[in-house]
Amino acid sequence: MALDLQRQAVDCLSAKMVSGFSLFSLCSTRRRFLQSTVALTGSLIMPGISYAGRLTRGWFMPDEGSPHKCTWMAFGASADIWGWDLLPEVRRNLATLAQIISKYEPVSMLVRDQEYDLARGLVGDGIELIVFPPDDIWIRDTGPVFVITEQGKKAAVDFNFNGWGEKQEHRRDAEVAAFVASRAGVKTIGTQLVMEGGGIEVDGQGTAIITESCTLNKNRNPNISKAQFEDLLMPLLGLDKIIWLPGIEGKDITDGHTDFYARFARPGVVLAGYDPDPDSFDHEVTKRHLEILESAVDAQGDKLAVIPLEGSTRVREDYETEDFAAGYMGFYLCNDAVIMQEFGDIRADNAAKAIVQKVFPDRTIEQINTDGIAAGGGSIHCVTQQEPMA
Repeated sequence: MALDLQRQAVDCLSAKMVSGFSLFSLCSTRRRFLQSTVALTGSLIMPGISYAGRLTRGWFMPDEGSPHKCTWMAFGASADIWGWDLLPEVRRNLATLAQIISKYEPVSMLVRDQEYDLARGLVGDGIELIVFPPDDIWIRDTGPVFVITEQGKKAAVDFNFNGWGEKQEHRRDAEVAAFVASRAGVKTIGTQLVMEGGGIEVDGQGTAIITESCTLNKNRNPNISKAQFEDLLMPLLGLDKIIWLPGIEGKDITDGHTDFYARFARPGVVLAGYDPDPDSFDHEVTKRHLEILESAVDAQGDKLAVIPLEGSTRVREDYETEDFAAGYMGFYLCNDAVIMQEFGDIRADNAAKAIVQKVFPDRTIEQINTDGIAAGGGSIHCVTQQEPMA
């Protein structure tokens, strides 16, 4: 039935785009706590960095669909976290993804020195490999959030990655944001806030969607109220309006990242998830999310169009795990293309692709197998971070 509703949504999307949908889809399963050593390290404020409030007037975070200079990735999978059985497939997935993205824009990939030759053999000659030893692959969260001005300046915000609330080893991952900013040749803007790139979705015109369960969590921002959080964040990213979703904490390592629940396709258009299974922990919270999104307006005062995108119920058995992320919400927008996952469920894969193509009619849709990454509970979006054109 849900797939029939999706087909109806595809047929009437153009007519409905301005008025919004009441239809929603299955959220992707999210990665839970990975086996690793927790490092209680990292300070909230770094010395020698420019701080928001004084130097960030005029900065804004563009939407993901805006033109990119390049995509950043990290060839950072390790056996300690992923296990020896899954590790080769994760590396192949990262290489395949980098090669696909490089058809549309440059890719810069962090790699440990001892794995440089291995990475080069997998990705080929078209990918820039940069020696830096990350702890893991999730550069959406560990990397910087780039901001620009209308005058053509660019900077990078370091959100003090702390291992998703001190849940995973992150000594080197805490240094990724500053390192990437340095390699990109832009200044780093510091903040006392702790959050991850996967925890925020923006439309590039002053509106953001953020989950409370992640950003207002005491494991990231203790003793900071919602109003104080907004006062600190909004000048950093050029925001005028934050649409808050409750999210759910403690069920996965991210405490409920926004990009598992809602994604801006463009200003005014949101792809969102709904879990119809009443026995799922996400069922009630996604029902609440639907109510919030349907009644919300953006920074311009306009209602949002909300588009359904159902996840797959069947996946290939080779890398299926309890935490397998069998959802299509984790797509990535690069120049002229949408890179999204496929799971071998032909009916669900084709239905999802049709909807995404309708939402992005001017982009090429690339569906690829990233089952190794999905087995760790993550998606294509989680292992990519865009650097916008200035």
